[in-house]
Amino acid sequence: MENNQARIKVQRPWLAMMSMMIGAFVGMLSETSLNIALPQLMKSFQLNSGTIQWLVTGYMLVIGVILPFSSLLTKWFSTRQIVIIGLLDFIFGVIIAATAPNFIILLIGRMIQGLGTGLILPLMFTVAMLIFPPSKMGTAMGVCALVIMLAPAIGPTITGIILGKLTWNWIFWFFMPFLVVALICAIIGLPNTGKITRPKIDILSLLESVVGFASLVMGVSFASNMGWTAPTVLLMLAIAVIILILYVYRQLHLEQPIINLRVFKKLAFAQGAICVMLDFAIILSAMYLLPQYLQRGLLLPVALTGIVMLPGGIINALVSAFAGRLYDSVGAKIPAVLGFTIATIGLIMLIFSNPTSSIIYVIVTHIIIMIGCPLAMSPAQTHALNALKGAESADGSTILNTMQQIIGAVATALATSFLSWGQNTYQGTDKAAQFTNGVHYGLYFTLILAVIGLVVAFTLKSTRHVENKN
Repeated sequence: MENNQARIKVQRPWLAMMSMMIGAFVGMLSETSLNIALPQLMKSFQLNSGTIQWLVTGYMLVIGVILPFSSLLTKWFSTRQIVIIGLLDFIFGVIIAATAPNFIILLIGRMIQGLGTGLILPLMFTVAMLIFPPSKMGTAMGVCALVIMLAPAIGPTITGIILGKLTWNWIFWFFMPFLVVALICAIIGLPNTGKITRPKIDILSLLESVVGFASLVMGVSFASNMGWTAPTVLLMLAIAVIILILYVYRQLHLEQPIINLRVFKKLAFAQGAICVMLDFAIILSAMYLLPQYLQRGLLLPVALTGIVMLPGGIINALVSAFAGRLYDSVGAKIPAVLGFTIATIGLIMLIFSNPTSSIIYVIVTHIIIMIGCPLAMSPAQTHALNALKGAESADGSTILNTMQQIIGAVATALATSFLSWGQNTYQGTDKAAQFTNGVHYGLYFTLILAVIGLVVAFTLKSTRHVENKN
């Protein structure tokens, strides 16, 4: 059947995907692996939580800035060129971070890694949409989602094990073998799936994108230290709002936009995209707060913290793989509604934790959250991308991945602000209880995201592939 043919025929599609999946996995692992090391890094560099969080938000900032150019880059360079350059860049950033003598060099290394992730991540979804037929799309997107969801889940465990025996530098050296394997796979098994047309580049759009997204993330991040009423914060946020409005207006009116925002006119894409962004924000904000709570609220050693988070990571991987197949049979609405509902329950339970809570209780709450988030993620993403056709698929993939990183950076920064607010409002001298109160404030924010996601999930259509009729 014509409807069941891949847009581009590739002899070994999974081999073609391997370099991008490994690269994306390491990219997402790098994005979340430092969460558990933040308390140790704060002591090593004598920094507060508002400054040290830049190792997380700065990384996501670079990814968010480079991602909007993904579609344009695929028209100027081959898939092989982009992936190989991205992997080499990542390796360079890893070496800088692993040998960093101070915080500034470490941050530079992290941001260089972010550039590599920003090049590779969107290509994984774009190529998958091209080389797999519609009947296999749910499974393919489920595997891609598994790559994205598994890394944040097991990152803290791996980091905890490393920090239990070695210094934080070895977190980065751990990435190197995976990157070398990905580079070899790219060289021997990755064909070019794009069409190089070298369209005219709109410089103003590029500048608006960089300044707008950077100002947004920087403004929210600075608020963690300076407060939301600080003149610098207000100025950065004002610049972000104005520039991004101009950017959106320009993209909607250009004949050949940098990123095709017109895809939001398709309701199925808009609904799915909102669910994906909210789900990603829930994962990153919760997984930013949880390892710190385990160390500074429950006073667990860093190695045990990683072990405590392992069961949730395993469950995350299993559900991610299952959720992709679930879309192929029941569509997006049922798993998305169930996913956000389960995540909401887990977050409420975690909010009721305290400095004397049992480790088993925290493990259970983490598992519940790790059932809910991946259950909603893959079906919602497939729902969104299946609403698009042809070249729109690349634009849709770019938009989803860009907004995930921007929203993730903003959510992490907001979680840090609420964490500080909760600590400041605590009346007492117990440091563990004070930090736990801050974590609760951060989780209130995450819970609101989950409730909004649940409301949006109810608006999704129940049947699969219905979007393609548009």
